[in-house]
Amino acid sequence: MLKFLIWPLAAVALLALPHGLSFSQQEILVFLTINILLVTSYRLLTLTGEWSLAHVVIMGVGAYASALFTKELGIYVPVSMLLGGLVSALIAVILSFPLFRMKGFYFLIGSFAAGEIIRLLWKHFRDPFGGAKGIKGIDPMPDFSIGIYNFDFFEPVSYFYFAGLVVAVCMWILWRIERSPVGLTFHAVHWQDKLAEASGVNLRAYRTLAFAVASGFAGISGALLAHYIGTINPGSFDLDYMVFVLTWAIVGGTGTFYGPILGCVALTILNEVVLREMGFEQARPLIYGCILIASILFMPNGLESIVQKFTKRRAKQ
Repeated sequence: MLKFLIWPLAAVALLALPHGLSFSQQEILVFLTINILLVTSYRLLTLTGEWSLAHVVIMGVGAYASALFTKELGIYVPVSMLLGGLVSALIAVILSFPLFRMKGFYFLIGSFAAGEIIRLLWKHFRDPFGGAKGIKGIDPMPDFSIGIYNFDFFEPVSYFYFAGLVVAVCMWILWRIERSPVGLTFHAVHWQDKLAEASGVNLRAYRTLAFAVASGFAGISGALLAHYIGTINPGSFDLDYMVFVLTWAIVGGTGTFYGPILGCVALTILNEVVLREMGFEQARPLIYGCILIASILFMPNGLESIVQKFTKRRAKQ
């Protein structure tokens, strides 16, 4: 009985959560929600065994595309967000032709180079990307009402509800993909690539599919960010942000669907609540680096291993 009540109770808790927070904490909650989609989509790519350093730039592709669709073509914001995700997936497919000629470390370095080329293009071309200053005055999500509740998207609470719904739907799709035959093939491509190839699996096609799907959802997360903050520039999607995504994934663990989410939530709380309150914000890269090294040395399976130990112990009882 309790098992069936968990999800409704969790939904009610999430609906009530922003009302107990300050305005700045509500904004952090919005960014956390967007980052959860970003890191969860990144995990889908890692299922095939490849780690990219371009995922945040691909997120930026979705942000730029969605912003331009609304500013230049007047497309309705929710539609432009979906189109932003599609553009990110399309760019990933194009990048896959040179990148998937490499594997492992070489793919990692190649993805970094590809991401930097995209960022340089944003900086170089003022029209349409706005150059180094980026794009300002991005159209916000239009307000609307449902019953007695008015969604005012300048307020973080309303945007949290909207982003939370979008992220929940996206995560459900990602979860279903992982448990489908396609998702099982992703695992096979990673762990038994020779056997999978001998069974007729086209390794490059499946790696490209994972790269494109992960990039599409990263693009949607970028679009959510762009239409919330109203301005984006090449510095919004730099290597520092990518290092945070890697740290969330490694500290949380990538063996389970919830691992990267745990890492993202735990480190966001550490960063925004503990470090900022204690005045150690400038030391954040140092502290993140120490946490990353400690995690690799003492908890190689990430925070998800703690949850797994706890659930196994309860199952034995």
